[in-house]
Order: sequence, then structure tokens, then C-alpha cells
Amino acid sequence: MSGSPTGAGASTGKTGPLAGLKVIEMAGLGPVPLAALMLSEMGAEVLRIERADAGQPLLSLPEQYNLDRHGRSILKLDLKSQAGAALLLRLAAGADVLVEGFRPGVMERLGLGPDAVLQRNPALIYGRLTGFGQDGPLSGRAGHDITYLAYAGLLHAIGRHDAPPVPPLNLVADQGGGAMMLIAGVLAALFRRSRSGTGQVVDASMIEGASMLATPIHAYMAAGLWSDRRGENLLDSGAPFYDTYETADARHIAIGCLEPRFFAEFARLLPLDEHFVGSQFDKSSWPAMRAAIAGRIKQKTRDEWATLFAATDACVAPVLSLVEARNHPHSRARKSFVKSGEFDRPAPAPRFSQNPQTLAAAPDVADRGPADILSRFGLKEDEIAALAKAGVLGR
Repeated sequence: MSGSPTGAGASTGKTGPLAGLKVIEMAGLGPVPLAALMLSEMGAEVLRIERADAGQPLLSLPEQYNLDRHGRSILKLDLKSQAGAALLLRLAAGADVLVEGFRPGVMERLGLGPDAVLQRNPALIYGRLTGFGQDGPLSGRAGHDITYLAYAGLLHAIGRHDAPPVPPLNLVADQGGGAMMLIAGVLAALFRRSRSGTGQVVDASMIEGASMLATPIHAYMAAGLWSDRRGENLLDSGAPFYDTYETADARHIAIGCLEPRFFAEFARLLPLDEHFVGSQFDKSSWPAMRAAIAGRIKQKTRDEWATLFAATDACVAPVLSLVEARNHPHSRARKSFVKSGEFDRPAPAPRFSQNPQTLAAAPDVADRGPADILSRFGLKEDEIAALAKAGVLGR
């Protein structure tokens, strides 16, 4: 049986497979906070370092919705001061992992680059995530998910042939190529450390991570099975049996019957003229096939089609909204979404049979103020008081 997360307030103890691991997260935007949230829910003790003089964030969320801060202890530091940088070095000396997502050179200018930190703690895993990597002509450039996808060639490939490229939210470069690759690198380095006893630097970049996700597409192109023009291929809306269609109620269904046996089942139930079944991969038949499918789909509502195909392998699904997805019977049965305070969010993933994860809660300022946090890293009361008096610790 797969494990499931415990409630946010059920326990203060960490039960995931990374319980006992100490992680320092340098606060930033996007993929690094998601990686830190996942590490926290896998059991790691995450200390999030925020700038004492941080300005207004790009998206200002109420604390109960701000998952970038859930599941962590929060410490505000003046890292531009010598005492602040020295304190972080001391904290890193007692940590297992440090993750940061600044532009190349920022941590070095603070005196907190890998050389300085690994000198204090040679066993540390120093995880770095940037848009373009730590070097190269574009390494110092700013960007976002759409920027990295554009340079990776992937944005060009996403969308219909007669329309501009479509940004896939910020899921591909930021979260898939960024957060997931950073986590994979950190965990691999931790495994290596368990054998060698030494840490190392993990250099993850969103452009390279996104490109790695597209490895099969590059292989298809090399084999002559994929066109470098969007909207002409099996998975990019080019194939009429892998696309979305509008229903009678102006909603949509998604069709993904790539395999011939699944397509045959789809054609039988739609129904679709039998001659299309034998010419599924004949591109000359695709315009007529698409028109026939579109005409049939417009005759029923989304939910009528969902009911018709529900117990089949035709790979037809209703296109649900984010709210509908949370309430779908499969999501409810799997507890795929869980209550976090007053809102529903995706449950921690993946699940572990022996080490159920603990759902991250909003930081408790009363219980985890600077004194409590720093005492867990071995600092004495008088040291903490002196740091606070000197303005090194923010509020």
C-alpha cells in the first residue's frame, strides 16, 4: 500500500525518507522553493534564508497560501554584512544540503560560493539552479520559463501549425527542467556522498533540464520520425487522434489513442468510418479523419462523451478545469489533493510505502523564531542576542 501524507497539524515530527537531513534554502522565486517544499515533505528539515531587506515579492500571497514558505523554518539575515555571511557559513557547516537559485556570481560576491562553503563543510551538497547554467554566453542573462523554452527550441514545438507557439504555463523549464532536475541532482549527490563521504556542487540549469525532458523528441527527429515544424507530429496536435476537440456544450475532450488497438476501440465507439482504422498513420488521410472526428464530437456534451468512453481503453478524457480535477472521483479516491489550512493543494508526491510524508504547514513564528532556529544549530543565547542587537537578524 502506498503511503499518504499526514495532516498539517497531525504531527510536528518528520516521517518521510529524508528525515534527519538538514537543508538550507536560499530564498528565491519559482523552482528552488518548489524543490525545497518537496524535500521538506520528504522529511528534510529545511531552513529558508530570506533577505532581511527583501522588497515586495512578485506575487504577494497570504501566508496560508504561500507554499514557498510552508514546511520550513524561516530565518531573515542581512547577508551583505560580514556577520550575516559568517553566520550562514556557520549554519552551512552543520547542514547536509544548500540550494540556491541566484544568477551566477551572486553567492560568490557574498562570500558564500561553493569554495568558501565547502571549505567549511566538505561533505555538503551545494545545489545551484540557474536559467542557463553557471557559465556560457547567456549565463548572466535574466529569464523565465518562456525564455528558456525559446532558447531550447521547445517553445517552437508547442502549439498548432497555424498559430503562434503556446507557453505551457511555467511547468516545463521552471518546474520540470528546474525543480525536478535540481532534486534529482541533489539526491544523486547524496547517494554518492554515502559512499565517498565527500560533497560536491550540482549545477542544474532550466534550459538544459527542459532539453533533457525532450530527449525522446530529439531521438525521433534524428530517426526521421519527427518534423521540426510544430503541429505536424504525433504529439503536438498534428495527429487527429492525439488532440482536443470541442463538444456540444463548448467544452472539450482530449483524445490520445496512439496505439492501433486503442484507436480501433475509439473508432468503434465514436463511431468513425472503418476505413480510417486501416489508415491511421497515413498522413494523407488525416485532414478527412480530423473533420470526421470533429463533426461527431460536436454532437454530444463533454460529460456525455466522458460517460461513453469511461470504461474503455480508447484514451478519451474530459478536459477538466483545475477545480474539477480536485473533485474528480479518482482524485478523491487517491486523496490526490489535500486540505492545507483553508485551501486544497496537490498532495505530496511521490508516495513511499515505508515513510509517509508530512504535509508542510505554514511557518509557526511563535515556535520557530530566530532564537529557536539558531539554538538548533548550536548557537548560544548570548551569541543570538548579539546578532539581533547588531541588526543581522531580520524580523
